[in-house]
Amino acid sequence: MTTAFITHPDTLLHIMDGNHPESPARITAIKNYLIKQDVYNHLAIYESPVATDAQLAKVHSTDYIARIRALSPKAGLVRLDPDTAMGPMSLSATLHASGAAILATDMVMQGKAANAFCCTRPPGHHAGRANSAGFCIFNHIAVGVAHALTQYKVKRVAIIDFDVHHGDGTEDIFKYNPQVMLCSTFQHPFYPHRGFDSRTKTMINVPLAANADGKTYQQAFSHKFLPALNQFKPEIIYVSAGFDAHVDDPLAGMNLIDQDYIWMTEFIKQVAKQHAQGRIVSLLEGGYHLPALAKAASAHITSLMLA
Repeated sequence: MTTAFITHPDTLLHIMDGNHPESPARITAIKNYLIKQDVYNHLAIYESPVATDAQLAKVHSTDYIARIRALSPKAGLVRLDPDTAMGPMSLSATLHASGAAILATDMVMQGKAANAFCCTRPPGHHAGRANSAGFCIFNHIAVGVAHALTQYKVKRVAIIDFDVHHGDGTEDIFKYNPQVMLCSTFQHPFYPHRGFDSRTKTMINVPLAANADGKTYQQAFSHKFLPALNQFKPEIIYVSAGFDAHVDDPLAGMNLIDQDYIWMTEFIKQVAKQHAQGRIVSLLEGGYHLPALAKAASAHITSLMLA
């Protein structure tokens, strides 16, 4: 089986303003680099469907979903929060991004793909049950996890979030759900200024000081995540794959390099192989230095392909 690469053309049409770092160029940079490295043609390429309101409502309030639909503009921009805006195609882009998580879940759970990478935007892990935040409108990884729990009746799902920012929206949605474990590394103190004091048995939050390097991340994964994951025994693993902890990223202060993303991906693969029949669904979150994003994401995807 191959790695599924799931995206949609509308993901390029969500624009918050002309100079925003969360831009369509992020998707283009990843795809072009995969083509340049002769990786793209070895992936199984799929267009994502649209997530339905019923699928979104498993993790978001119905009032919030209705509010986002009502605010979707026919022209111009509508500001949802200080960091997040919607243009005319933003609703379609975010619905297709959540739909990508659903399709990826279906393909992996049905054995049609060894694993999957969702190359979509806007990102999702800051969106909570009833709020947008940090460039995120709907929480795509949460939608995918809820789909696995309800459609496939899995009992234990793990999320590994190595974005430089804490996945506070994901924590908000699943904090009291014993079927979901969130393992999150993030720069602290840093946006969203949450997660550093909210660790529980299933919320394995590991705040890291600025300038942390690959060795520090390896220690966090090996000494904090691994014991918890081995005890939890997830049946499928989701990845909030943010590449903004890269040393070149302008929005953060960490020192990861491409090889570190390979190491983390190999770690996740080993845990998935041991407990989850190799099932991995990875979704693009952050990463805003285009050349660094393209190379790091390609390293992650290539590692997934070698499962």
